[in-house]
Amino acid sequence: MRVLVVEDERKIAAFIKRGLEENAYAVDVAYDGEDGYAWAQSFPYDLIILDVMLPKLDGFTLCRRLRAEGNQAQILMLTAKDAVDDRVTGLDAGADDYLVKPFAFRELLARLRALSRRGGEQRTTILQVADLTLDLVSHQAMRGGRAIDLTAKEFALLELLMRHPNQILSRTVIAEHVWDYDFYNQSNVVDVYIRYLRKKIDDPFDLKLIQTIRGMGYRLADSHHD
Repeated sequence: MRVLVVEDERKIAAFIKRGLEENAYAVDVAYDGEDGYAWAQSFPYDLIILDVMLPKLDGFTLCRRLRAEGNQAQILMLTAKDAVDDRVTGLDAGADDYLVKPFAFRELLARLRALSRRGGEQRTTILQVADLTLDLVSHQAMRGGRAIDLTAKEFALLELLMRHPNQILSRTVIAEHVWDYDFYNQSNVVDVYIRYLRKKIDDPFDLKLIQTIRGMGYRLADSHHD
């Protein structure tokens, strides 16, 4: 799942980003409300973690603006304030949940899982291509009734491919989504992780799902395409 973190305290933002990436989320970070608004307009996020006290544009205003424009991402608001009025203001602004800082990271993960399930009516939480399924809430991959153990990066890569079945994704697009937007495409890390995935989801099965498109990139498909 793709998450936008809008948090001006860089240590907290880095802590959240690192922890979420270790749990197979694809994470972008903005450090003020205006940048957060720009990111949220540019990409379809599943979840937005939004601090209340932000420079340039506060979290309440940003949340109201996103909702007014029809943004359907699940929004979890963070604040250092434990005032009931702030919680009410956040929820009235369109937030789906509220978490007071400081918080235990396990609670943040639990809240995000709950929001993912709650948003299931609008966005599916299980992806499927052929006999391969990926549960975005439990982080469980299955093929042919067999559980497949994936690392966080393998999961994020497979999720990206499965969200775009039969579509060719370039190495740059894959690297920017799974790793980071300042990723320099000088490394063969994408090819390495494609090989890791193939060993787990293709090698044990007759039907090969991951296809290499020479000079263009990769795609996940349940049949051969021209």
